[in-house]
Amino acid sequence: MVLFESALILITVAIVLLHLTRRLSIPYPTVLALAGVGVAALPGAPAIGIDPSLALALFIAPAVFDAAFDFPPRDVRRYWLPLLSLAAIAVVVTTAVVAAVGVAMAGMPLAAAIALGAIVAPPDAAAATAVLGRFSQLPRSTVTVLKGESLLNDAVALLIFSAAVGVMLHPASLGSLAPRLAVAAPGGLLLGCALGRLGTWVMPLLYGRLSGAVASFVLAFGTWIVAERLEFSAVLAMVACGMVVARYAPAHTPARDRIHVYSVWNTAVFLLNVLAFLLLGLQARAVVQRLAPDALDEALRFAGAVLAAVIVTRIVWVMLHNVVLRWLYRRRGKRVLSVAQGVLASWCGMRGLVTLATALALPEGFPQRDLIVLSALAVVLGTLVLQGLTLGPLIRLLRFPPDDSLAREVAQARAELIDAGLARIADRADEPAVRLRELYNAERAAALQGRRPHSTQPIDALKRETMIGKRARLAELRAAGAIDDDVFHTLEHELDWTDLAMSPPERFEMDEA
Repeated sequence: MVLFESALILITVAIVLLHLTRRLSIPYPTVLALAGVGVAALPGAPAIGIDPSLALALFIAPAVFDAAFDFPPRDVRRYWLPLLSLAAIAVVVTTAVVAAVGVAMAGMPLAAAIALGAIVAPPDAAAATAVLGRFSQLPRSTVTVLKGESLLNDAVALLIFSAAVGVMLHPASLGSLAPRLAVAAPGGLLLGCALGRLGTWVMPLLYGRLSGAVASFVLAFGTWIVAERLEFSAVLAMVACGMVVARYAPAHTPARDRIHVYSVWNTAVFLLNVLAFLLLGLQARAVVQRLAPDALDEALRFAGAVLAAVIVTRIVWVMLHNVVLRWLYRRRGKRVLSVAQGVLASWCGMRGLVTLATALALPEGFPQRDLIVLSALAVVLGTLVLQGLTLGPLIRLLRFPPDDSLAREVAQARAELIDAGLARIADRADEPAVRLRELYNAERAAALQGRRPHSTQPIDALKRETMIGKRARLAELRAAGAIDDDVFHTLEHELDWTDLAMSPPERFEMDEA
């Protein structure tokens, strides 16, 4: 009950703070991090533990599945070189640097130091995209690479983390480590593809029911658990499953189910972020209470060194990566990356949910676990506050030239969709068809000019105006007792869907938090 009360307080605080920061270029994980630590520091906050394997499944599985759904395989092929550098090599380099700091400053066993490095190595895209999404002029390629990096580096970091923890707890397993890792990656990918296809066959049977949204969570968590049982890479299984579902499911998913499932998933991922920040804050509180003042000072100095190592390593590696890519692209005649893109990518190194979850996944009794947990929290807080609060001003300072490629592609695709709709009624000459063709032709002209078709039609504006009167009258009928609540809710539901159908998409887009 105490955990539930603390989580409820944190959610309430987060809601209030998020409303205050919506107009600022502050990523919501930054607010959650500060709020989580603040609530954990309240008098009477409980000391709560969580099963290590549950921490990974509960927090990482849905987050990775959700991110994989939004990242197509074609972008992996298109940007394979920067993704390899940032999502794989950068994680290994950061892990090595942090491990060296752990061994030199804290005398950690090598495997434990590597586990710490793997925990703090992978950046979280949610924090960066919360800010990047507010700047439409940013190069699309940079934003895409940052999203892909955050998705794929989780798999690399967790493979290293699992191997380091296994060797630390069971030194005799070192000899079988290479064969297990060689099977884990391809096994996870194949399993994810198979379960993703299975999900796309089963899900249509559940459309129109609340169980459809629940089934998507069963698919995500089930994929993770099966992969863990088979000793495959659970993260790669989630990546493959999410991408397969994103590829095949939309063509068969009704609009109502898609809107409902997206809303449920966005809410669930947000709540899991809240819970993860609270749990790690509570564990850090317990660590601070256990340490003597001198030991606490030393631990904080070490955590600061880890934070500095993480930030500096990313800056150095990304800028080096940028120089090499500029040289390669010039030789191949491709568009050269700018220095500003490298600076932006180097500063988008905020850590978030994956770092929190892997820190929570450390088994009790793991060597220097308290120091590792405290360092992980310091890295999350430090990067979210330092980099998260300065990312917006940095973007303004870099003054990127506008990138209107997204708007141009959207406009062209809109026109092609309208052409396809017109082709369906091309043979009809009745009055409704003639009027509809006139309406669609006007929408097509608006689309090619880069405007939202719905927002340019006077009739749609009039329909939305009449909707206000309908809703007001419906509320009056209910208040006067002229209709029962079941009638009210039936008509309210009809008005909602009508409103959705005749309104521009931006009216119904939800913020990340």
